[in-house]
Amino acid sequence: MEDASISSAYTQPPAGARLADNPNWIYLMREFDALYRYGSAGGSSAIRSHRKRVRDRLSATMAKNPEFLSRGCETKPVTAHLPRALDLGERGAMQGMARALREIKDELTWEYGYDKLPKSLVAKYAYCEVMGPRGPVQSDQLILGFVLFAPNTTYPQHSHQEIEESYISVSGAWSENNAAVYAPGSLILNRSGDEHRITTGDRDPCLLAYAWTGPTARLEEPSMKMSSPKRKKTQ
Repeated sequence: MEDASISSAYTQPPAGARLADNPNWIYLMREFDALYRYGSAGGSSAIRSHRKRVRDRLSATMAKNPEFLSRGCETKPVTAHLPRALDLGERGAMQGMARALREIKDELTWEYGYDKLPKSLVAKYAYCEVMGPRGPVQSDQLILGFVLFAPNTTYPQHSHQEIEESYISVSGAWSENNAAVYAPGSLILNRSGDEHRITTGDRDPCLLAYAWTGPTARLEEPSMKMSSPKRKKTQ
């Protein structure tokens, strides 16, 4: 009979000081690389340039075998929808990413990112950073992560200064600025200062993978703030 301790060591390797000590996290990073290396830019030069920036910074970071700082598992109310989101992702175009994420889901640190979060979002939203200044895969050049929305969610108008951000749907349908409905595999690019508002479908959760590029100082302190509602002018 196989020794239980040996079996456990292979199925759940202990967190190490470097990325190379954590194979499941390496595979997750490779899924991000594939997304930004082989996906289509849809003929957009801006998206093509962004994709190159992301994969170049990702490749450079992985080549350094960066520090791996486990922050521990932390959930939020919305993570009750994560199993459904992963199930949907594994059935579609983003199955590789969904499967890689499932392998490390019990190590993710889900958070809000705001000092003051609207009460309507407390049970409907959270994000987790997988690469960046807040780790666990350390980088001061690039932020990669996931954001999870419950069904029938409206994420208010907001923007990020000096940060260029892209979102790729892993599962679920969503809309930005009421412009279109985006399906798994779709990429949306927001440039620095772009105002955007997100809504999700009313039946299933929505899981997005994201990449942020920008100055190191801004990535360390992204200053996530909701925009103030615009008042209608009185006649």
